[in-house]
Amino acid sequence: MANYVLLHGAYQGGWIWQRVTPHLRAAGHTVFAPTLDGCGERRHALRPGIDTESQAAEVAEMLFFEDLRDVVLVGTSCGGMIAARVAELARDRIARVVFADALALFNGEAVSDHVQRPTAITTDIGTGPSLEDAANRMFISLDGPTKEWALARYTPHPVAAMAAPVKLDSFWQQSWKASVIWCKQSVNPPVAHQRRAQQTLNASWAELDTGHYPMLTEPAKLAQLIMAE
Repeated sequence: MANYVLLHGAYQGGWIWQRVTPHLRAAGHTVFAPTLDGCGERRHALRPGIDTESQAAEVAEMLFFEDLRDVVLVGTSCGGMIAARVAELARDRIARVVFADALALFNGEAVSDHVQRPTAITTDIGTGPSLEDAANRMFISLDGPTKEWALARYTPHPVAAMAAPVKLDSFWQQSWKASVIWCKQSVNPPVAHQRRAQQTLNASWAELDTGHYPMLTEPAKLAQLIMAE
């Protein structure tokens, strides 16, 4: 059995994985879905200085203190950036990396190099779309009750984690067992971006006919793809 660590994307928290974790646990796996620094229920800690590297360092520390090995790192959306950095920092603990409709930036790239976002509400510490934009664009693929549930939990994301170039010293130069899952109804990240990751990593490729939040729209199918070798 494996240890699954599920990393959420922007404007989310570990809550986004609630419909997926039961499927993984039912298969006998151990599952962690941490909320990243400054996000979700940790939004009260939102402050200057939180970036992809600091969030990833905290997750890598969790792997150490929990003494997790044979870890399958799963990143969705901006969580893909975190997954890549965590994998670098904890190489000997990682069995596989899964990019689930995720950003997979090369060293020195920023989110804006691959994703064009409408004007967001941005402060010196956080950034994110308005609730109206989130409802009518981001969460457009969700059914009414799920959309209402997700909107109630939407929070701004640390601005540096969205704007600053990523630092990946060695991830793309190493050999990884990896999987890329593309959501066919999702505009961002673009399919070409995800194909680049799949080809660079020589990773497996899978597709889901759903939007950018497969953990909410197709949790059982997503869980099966996550568990596929």
